[in-house]
Amino acid sequence: MPAAIQDRPTAQKGRTPLVVRLLVLATFVVILNETLMINAIPRLMESLHVSEQAAQWVSTAFMLTMAAVIPITGWFLQRVTTRQGYLIAMSVFMAGTAISAAAPTFTVLLAGRIVQAAGTAVMMPLLMTTLMTVVPEQDRGRVMGNVTLAISVAPAMGPAVSGLILQLGSWRLLFVAVLPIAGAVTYFGLRQLTNIGEPKVSTIDWLSAALAALGFGGLVYGLSLFGEGTDHLGPTIGIVVAGAATIAFFVVRQLRLQRTGAPLMDLRALRHRTFALSLTLMCIAFMALMGSMMLLTLYLQNLRSLSPLETGLLLMPGGLAMGLLGPTVGKLYDRLGARPLIIPGSIAIVLSLAGYTQVSTTMPFWQVLALHALLMIALAATFTPIFTLGMGALPADMYPHGSSILGTLQQVAAALGTALVVTVMSARSSSLVAEGALLPAAQLSGMRLAFVVATALAVATIVVAFLLPNRTASAEGAVGHH
Repeated sequence: MPAAIQDRPTAQKGRTPLVVRLLVLATFVVILNETLMINAIPRLMESLHVSEQAAQWVSTAFMLTMAAVIPITGWFLQRVTTRQGYLIAMSVFMAGTAISAAAPTFTVLLAGRIVQAAGTAVMMPLLMTTLMTVVPEQDRGRVMGNVTLAISVAPAMGPAVSGLILQLGSWRLLFVAVLPIAGAVTYFGLRQLTNIGEPKVSTIDWLSAALAALGFGGLVYGLSLFGEGTDHLGPTIGIVVAGAATIAFFVVRQLRLQRTGAPLMDLRALRHRTFALSLTLMCIAFMALMGSMMLLTLYLQNLRSLSPLETGLLLMPGGLAMGLLGPTVGKLYDRLGARPLIIPGSIAIVLSLAGYTQVSTTMPFWQVLALHALLMIALAATFTPIFTLGMGALPADMYPHGSSILGTLQQVAAALGTALVVTVMSARSSSLVAEGALLPAAQLSGMRLAFVVATALAVATIVVAFLLPNRTASAEGAVGHH
């Protein structure tokens, strides 16, 4: 495979290869589906007669499956051709969608969501690996910008689209609407897709797969329990510690396999300093992003009494701005390199989160919207260069493992960010209520403190941004030759 990869970047300059466009479209569909469910929780509770805690599992089970499956994708993508990977991912996703749409009971719906997530987990690493392989170095920023467009616009549109679909009828329509689109994307994708590189035959280490699923799944689940509140602290801490310990075993196992055979997740990717630093910045930014999104949703719905649809519409401009700026940021990256984008971007992340530490029950909605738009634009300026710079620092045969590590840690960072802010907020508001404060005032104070924590986290992104190079070493050579 490495030999085949080395010769591949033959895409004409200035053109996004068709294979990448098709994969971006497919990724857009699967990510949009993930965010459609957010508004459907009250409907599910009513229709399937389940509690809110149980209904939340529709999202939790999806997230856990992603965390358990993504570590295996590095190995999987080296085993199959591009077409096989695409067909398997989309078929599994569509099967899950069909099961969910027809689900007679909540248990069947949950099973459908788990199947869907397994398909989704393969799409992102497949897209990243293929992009890095077929797009020449000097064009990667622009193409990665188009990827950012799809990946950011999908979640931004999710709540608004699902709000509209739910006005029309049952929650089942959310799945029914996605099916024909996914079907068409799969059919046309397979007609146009060509295989990139040669698959490598390697055996899977089942112990590693089990450790990865239990470790990352357990850690993300434990953290999501923190995210629901601090009621059952003992068992929650136990699950997190057990998950972390299992991951430690997994790491030791991978280090041993690197010496003798084929590791499930090749950790040698972390020896590349630029990749490791990019990964660190991405994780911290993701923690701050997911934590603040959680806080904003709670603030707008609980303290400002907005409906889920109104919340989705208020936050939609920020998400669209992030997506639409993606291609521009990508072109700037190709021209200027990473630092002129990442450093101002990380400073703007800190400024927007600092603005949210001043939230009140009377803060004008335009201010909430403006701060959210600033946060999203800052993330657009940071994420596109980070992905491109980090992945570009790896040798070609490490791309599948690089995207697998990236995807896995994104899941963990998202869960960790949410858990952290909710724990801080709950602890603060509980202690104020115990002292005799009114609940809304206590919640507001808790939210402010949680935003302070998110801001402090984001300060670390500025430090890492200054440590990053402007371009990867190989890119500097390439730019020198052009």
